Amino acid sequence: MAVKTITIDLEAYERLSRLKNGDSFSQVIKKYLPAPGASAGDLLADLDDAEVSEDTLDAVEGVVGERREHPARVSRW
Repeated sequence: MAVKTITIDLEAYERLSRLKNGDSFSQVIKKYLPAPGASAGDLLADLDDAEVSEDTLDAVEGVVGERREHPARVSRW
C-alpha cells in the first residue's frame, strides 16, 4: 500500500482525531469524505439530460436525508 504524508494544522488534527474511535486516520477520512460519484451533484452531472424514474429519485432523496444526520455534518466540538 502506497502512503502520502500530509500537513494539517492543529485544529484540523484535533477534529480528525476526535472522529477516530480506534480507526486509522485513513479510515476516518474514507468514512466521512465520500468517493467521487457518491454525491447527488455527481449523479446529476453524469445523468445530464437522461430520464430518471420516480423510484430512483425517491431513493436518492432518502440517501440525502440520511446524510443530513451524518456525524460528519453534525458538529461534535
